[in-house]
Amino acid sequence: MSDALVIIPTYNEKENIKAIITATFNQEKDFDILVVDDNSPDGTAEIVEELMLKFPNRLFIEKRKGKNGLGTAYIHGFKWAIAKKYDYIIEMDADFSHNPEDLIRLYNACKKENGDVSVGSRYVNNQVNVVNWDMKRLLLSYFASKYVRLVTKIPLFDTTAGFVCWKREVLETINLDKIKFVGYAFQIEMKFKAWKHNFNIKEVSVIFTDRTLGTSKMSGNIVYEALFGVIKMRLKGLPK
Repeated sequence: MSDALVIIPTYNEKENIKAIITATFNQEKDFDILVVDDNSPDGTAEIVEELMLKFPNRLFIEKRKGKNGLGTAYIHGFKWAIAKKYDYIIEMDADFSHNPEDLIRLYNACKKENGDVSVGSRYVNNQVNVVNWDMKRLLLSYFASKYVRLVTKIPLFDTTAGFVCWKREVLETINLDKIKFVGYAFQIEMKFKAWKHNFNIKEVSVIFTDRTLGTSKMSGNIVYEALFGVIKMRLKGLPK
């Protein structure tokens, strides 16, 4: 058993799932993988189950009955990881927008560099490291992070990043049952609460590459939740 678990939430990722799992297992450090699948009708879960025969005790799957949002998928995975006593838990997308070669850098930022949380940041020091996004989406993401930083005062350049390593202690401290948001704002809320609990958050510069296979899960409702949710979050502070 590795000390680090990579959680990959999936919904209709059959084009990517085998490749992302294989790439993760090909890294110099051993990472275990948990796929949290939201009842993908395209057979994603079946592909994972076949791969589990090749990677016993390293690859796991949790199958949920419906598509209930990214945040709830990660919380499901976090609770699973805590129960299994993993020391480091990493969020990563299935579509290669997050490069598996950066996993060791996120891990080391916590393991060796005193971070409690490490964030794979697209915007460290206001430098933009994004490939294949159209200008509208890039500006939306970039200024959303600036907006969140302005409203919440959290000292991070990429507040909406979804490539994150957590020490287990952080996830045990945050009350996961009281996380309010399920979409884009989930990433903001988790970082905000870690910061309010005085955990050390480190940003690691990464290059984000938009997916080439499969379909993006971004929607207007997700953006709305992020824009207006952070105001509510800032006003309420840190509910226990």
